[in-house]
Amino acid sequence: MNRHVGVSEAAADTGAAGVKLPLFLLSFHSRNELGALIERTGRQVIAGRRAEGAERRFISSGATVAVIDARGATAEAEGACAALAAAAQSAGSALLVIAEDIAGLDRWYDLGATHYVVPPFGEAELRTALAFAERHVERVVGGGRAASQRAALRLAESEAWIWKPGERLVSLSPAFAERIGAVREIVPMSMLFRLMDRPSRRLAREAIDRLLVTGRSTAFAHGSRAQGDRLAHHISFDRERGAVVAWIEVSRGEAEPEREDIDALTGLPTADRIRGWVEARLADEDAPDPRCALLMLGVMRFGLVNAAFGRPTGDAVLQGVARRIERVIDRIGLGNAMIARTAGSEFTIALGPPVSADSAELIANRLVESVAWPFVSGDSLIPLSCRVGITALGGEGRRDVGTLFQRASAALAAAKHGDSGLVRALDADSEAEAHRRNQLEIDLRRALDHDQIDILFQPQVDIGTGRIMGVEALARWKHPQLGELGAVPLFATAARSDFVVQLSTYVQQRALAIASAWPAHMQDIRLAMNVTASDIAQPNFVDDFLDRVDAAGFPRTRLTVEVTESGLISDLAGAADLLAQLRRAGLRIAIDDFGTGYSSLAYLKALPLDYLKIDKTLAEDITGSTRDRIVVRGVIDMARSLGLAVITEGVETKAQLALLAREGCNYYQGFLCSPPIDSQRLQALVAEQEVEAAG
Repeated sequence: MNRHVGVSEAAADTGAAGVKLPLFLLSFHSRNELGALIERTGRQVIAGRRAEGAERRFISSGATVAVIDARGATAEAEGACAALAAAAQSAGSALLVIAEDIAGLDRWYDLGATHYVVPPFGEAELRTALAFAERHVERVVGGGRAASQRAALRLAESEAWIWKPGERLVSLSPAFAERIGAVREIVPMSMLFRLMDRPSRRLAREAIDRLLVTGRSTAFAHGSRAQGDRLAHHISFDRERGAVVAWIEVSRGEAEPEREDIDALTGLPTADRIRGWVEARLADEDAPDPRCALLMLGVMRFGLVNAAFGRPTGDAVLQGVARRIERVIDRIGLGNAMIARTAGSEFTIALGPPVSADSAELIANRLVESVAWPFVSGDSLIPLSCRVGITALGGEGRRDVGTLFQRASAALAAAKHGDSGLVRALDADSEAEAHRRNQLEIDLRRALDHDQIDILFQPQVDIGTGRIMGVEALARWKHPQLGELGAVPLFATAARSDFVVQLSTYVQQRALAIASAWPAHMQDIRLAMNVTASDIAQPNFVDDFLDRVDAAGFPRTRLTVEVTESGLISDLAGAADLLAQLRRAGLRIAIDDFGTGYSSLAYLKALPLDYLKIDKTLAEDITGSTRDRIVVRGVIDMARSLGLAVITEGVETKAQLALLAREGCNYYQGFLCSPPIDSQRLQALVAEQEVEAAG
């Protein structure tokens, strides 16, 4: 079923946006009369008399035009105008003020109004003023298809319903269906009435009857299932379609935040507001454990939405995410909670007592499911995904709001970069590990500037002659606190911080520079260097790599490029072409760590190779296991039949070496000859071999 059948189809209009969104009206003394006048211009109205929380109600309504009636209430209207201005500017909306007279227009301009009308005026004058305001919106957010997409998206995330008198069924917007727990968007009208108590049902029927008799917009309200909230249904009659259309306004039970603590785009509290809320609960000595839980939600790769659909549509998506988060929390019925937008595409949900770790995780998973439902923009679907980090603070923990937010941020980072699911909860041990990893990422960037990355070389030995024929360059990190770290933690840290290419380039340049300075007795030694999957994915990889080799002055014919097989899985054909270019340039190619991935046979068949390096995990038990010997023998036979030389890693004993020699392996590297050593010790080792050979 199309999720956006019902209101989104029934509310279609012939205007530039293609979809009829409501107009937000704030009138302190003439709401009903002015609302009726605006509706005669063909627009639907969500109207209110209170200035409190007006900016949040405006954003939640999905309206693109707000009208403030200042007649007889200048002070209240000025406050509302100042409050709505930031929201209107952020959302690309128009703010039209009905001023007392023309003398005070400078004041309204300074407060952020974009349009005005002054009495006396009638329907024609008001229609013209609204048309100018709507054109302003189109020009700000983009007209034509862009405006239509944005309007459709805002409509889909608004809460509304539409019903044709005499029919049994009512069509719900996806957002309203989600709020009330409806599995379908076309439901019996009786389902709406079951949301209300008996007095509210009577008021609702009276309001609908009054609308059908008079044709004038009206409203009714009732309590929602979420503690302390009320749903106000602003209903009007669409004569063109012969249907009652309702737009839902949610009133929070908790007092509205101060205006400076409201995010202008989403209408949610800001980071400062939610920090204060959490701090107040942590200070409660009598609260049960845990005192507070934080869920930090981050929308993944949100920049791609802005790039593909434009910033206005991206803003509308963020507004939709905010509404979905609210509906999840409302449906669960958590009265002791606050939602805030704390960064560009990050939201924080604070849960006060009583809350358990299990319930926090359940809520997080529901949030993930809700955000993952595609947003509709015109004919396009905008898929989103998110990650959620969870942390909780009980009586035994530090009552420090900063600590709690840092822990939640670390949990979100772990969820984004880890592979253990979309939701991550941090306990004390996990927090310490996350902190350690974050610190390592910071330290790595400093390491390159302070020459803390060393290059070591491990000999590769010809099994037939016992002579060193080449070396593999390996990176080692001289960490000032942790000591020497090998290539595995070094490159894992680089991968988490998107620093792999910079680190790999640094290691390659250092290795080439050192090898280029080797003395005459090492002029036949080959150099093997690792190339990562990230390197291969870079534009102009082959040209840049060869330029790096030539700039160092190292002969291409003595260089071997080693690529781990797992790094090629994503684009085997592309990798084969790039490696073939390097091979034509004089380099040799090796597959490193063969036997640890899942596509080994495909690599042997497709790639232009010279060497195959058997991973040490295959070779380490060949002296004790018949099965291991058979596997290694099969790999060597396969490589030899393809014309490839074989290098086995991790050789530590003479017994291992003897078996490898018997099976036909060409070369080995491992502690049996030497651990990774620096260039000076390598030169001495090669010189010793030369002396022994001469003697």
